[in-house]
Amino acid sequence: MIQITARSASFRDRSIYRVLNDVLSSILDVVSSVAPWLRILIASVAIMLETSVLIGLIVPGDTIVIVSATGVTSVPEAIILGAFVVGGAIAGESIGYMIGRWAGPKLRHSRLGRWIGERNWDRAETYLRRRGGIAIFLSRFLPVLHSIVPLTVGMSGYPYRRFLAWTLPACVLWSAIYITIAAGAAETYRELADSAHWAGYVFFGLIALGLLAVFGGKKLLQLIERRHMKD
Repeated sequence: MIQITARSASFRDRSIYRVLNDVLSSILDVVSSVAPWLRILIASVAIMLETSVLIGLIVPGDTIVIVSATGVTSVPEAIILGAFVVGGAIAGESIGYMIGRWAGPKLRHSRLGRWIGERNWDRAETYLRRRGGIAIFLSRFLPVLHSIVPLTVGMSGYPYRRFLAWTLPACVLWSAIYITIAAGAAETYRELADSAHWAGYVFFGLIALGLLAVFGGKKLLQLIERRHMKD
């Protein structure tokens, strides 16, 4: 009786694993079935909007990039995706910079400026004044500030070429981190799916560990840099 119960429990466990693998395989197949150029386009536009000051606080660009990256099946495709994501991020930040340059300090008192909030303006301006180019680089990894700092940089009269020199490597690093996490987890799953019934748990575990490391890194960066955002 005990042996039958144990076998039954083992069978149920394997059935759960199998269902999880089937569901995950179906999801990855759906993502992979989307034409690579379309996935790349969606990811690049999403990150441009996420980086844009107008709607950057509500568009989950990083989530869309992660989903798109799970469909990557080769290194060249990952590189192309990364290049377009970087291009989208640069485009979004450049839009913010140009708006700040065109509108000037009066932008802070506009409807958009009031929506951003006085506290966020103060943090961004103080951070840029104290850290200069380093603030531009690190803001890519800081919540809220990644959408406001380009505006502030444009308003300050900071040269566009120097702005690009700091933000480009930050965008490259950001893109590489997220695409590596998602594409690596998906590739590991595909290699294990046919031979290991627990492959689905490996996929979710790798994604969770990667995002936890990113989240922890951002929080640590916030704590370290917070003193530079206060007068």
